[in-house]
Amino acid sequence: METANLPTMDPSKSVDNVSARTLNNVDEGLLKTGSGNKVRPAMAKSYSISKDGLTWTFNLRKSKWSNGDPVTAQDFVYGWQRTAKPSTASQYAYLLDHVQNFDAVNKGKMAPSKLGIKAEGDDKVVVTLSKPQSYFKYIVGMSAAYPQNKKVVEKYGNKFAANAQSAVYNGPFKLTGWTGTNNKWTLVKNNQYWDKKNVKLSKINFQVINDQQTWLSQYQSGKADEIILDGTQFKNFKNSKELNKRELASTFYLDLNQQKQAIFKNQKARRAISMAINKEDFSKNVLADGATAPKGLVSTGLASRDGKDFADQAYVKAGTEYNLAQAKKLWSQALKATGKSSMTLNLVTDDTPAGKKASDYVQNALSKLPGLKIEANNVPFNVRLTRSTKGQFDVLVDGWIADYPDPISFSSLLTSTNSYNYGHWKNSQYDTLVKNAEGKDANDTGKRWNDLVDAEKILMQDQGIVPLYQKAQPQLLKSKVKGVEYFTTGAQFDFSHAYIK
Repeated sequence: METANLPTMDPSKSVDNVSARTLNNVDEGLLKTGSGNKVRPAMAKSYSISKDGLTWTFNLRKSKWSNGDPVTAQDFVYGWQRTAKPSTASQYAYLLDHVQNFDAVNKGKMAPSKLGIKAEGDDKVVVTLSKPQSYFKYIVGMSAAYPQNKKVVEKYGNKFAANAQSAVYNGPFKLTGWTGTNNKWTLVKNNQYWDKKNVKLSKINFQVINDQQTWLSQYQSGKADEIILDGTQFKNFKNSKELNKRELASTFYLDLNQQKQAIFKNQKARRAISMAINKEDFSKNVLADGATAPKGLVSTGLASRDGKDFADQAYVKAGTEYNLAQAKKLWSQALKATGKSSMTLNLVTDDTPAGKKASDYVQNALSKLPGLKIEANNVPFNVRLTRSTKGQFDVLVDGWIADYPDPISFSSLLTSTNSYNYGHWKNSQYDTLVKNAEGKDANDTGKRWNDLVDAEKILMQDQGIVPLYQKAQPQLLKSKVKGVEYFTTGAQFDFSHAYIK
């Protein structure tokens, strides 16, 4: 089950968890992430890295697309070039920013053919990086780096992957039954998949359900094999043998749109918004599903060094604490500086159960600030994504799940030029620290860690975003369902070895 429709199945344009989960089971990159966030061979049966860390060579296994075409090294070259070129407008293109000539290609200053990836015959992909990237092994398993069948992409043009029939698949399943707008789809075993003998399920049915009670009824009647519980359900089923307490490297936070509302350029206003919200109360008593109060943007449990969790090391108390009296004082000062005595702000959230709870709680909390009125808009997931990218909000309940187990997956989001920096917060020192972690300090584990810790501290001291909660995912899964692989980052679920006992 899902709580939102599929927005796209285009590997270059996927930006959300719903499409990521589906893509992870119908397509496959060079490598694949699994349980414990460990990487294993996928389309590449083996790979090697040069001593300087700049050249990665992947040896491909023999495999086919769902239409019978062979998957070749050139499909990877084409897919990466398509993701990188500016006309595709891929928000995830930045994942390839360590690949040689990426910046010039992405800005249209070089032809896509100049990107640092080449095919040596049909079975070897050679990637040249502009600088070392220790976590590149995770990048090559993400949808932005999937192979793409040029013949199929060009056949459908801007309609490519807009429905199940306008794409081909190289993973364990293929997508059927998705029209591009409907709320049901099915994953069917892909008999062209290289490891089809180990794929046990013949099909997996997906349905979008926004109402938790309906979802629970479906589960209890046997029409659904899993359910993500809300707070009340979590409490009622906390002793169930079918309960799986899924941890997530996912933080939800508020983006404050500085391009639309000048008041948010004032740090006092941003801090006031944060201090007006009791994150502990919201996560523990409202969501009540195992969610926790965040310590910052980077989620707790994502990464640690020398036994110390990143979130603990980078913690800035003022960035997440609740202090309504101080919030009122700061907001009054910020509002006075605008020359206004009152203000109405638009709050945009998903229309999911958690989104509606966040909307109600944040609206109530911020309405306690002097002269501030909040108008809340709960919208479908794909509408929220569109409004996010177009800046059609004042305050946005945003969320991110780490794509791979490294703090940079979060830290990179708030750099000045990142397309996911929807609030347009900018800090040159923050940018420099993130740049150093990705550049001159990339091969020095200690310095790189400290760069990112310091960057997180700057973000929270300046209140670039307002952390709201770290998401949990309590799941009931029928005991007959075995072999589902779960991981805390990225797409989260791999059904390729699942079976019914």
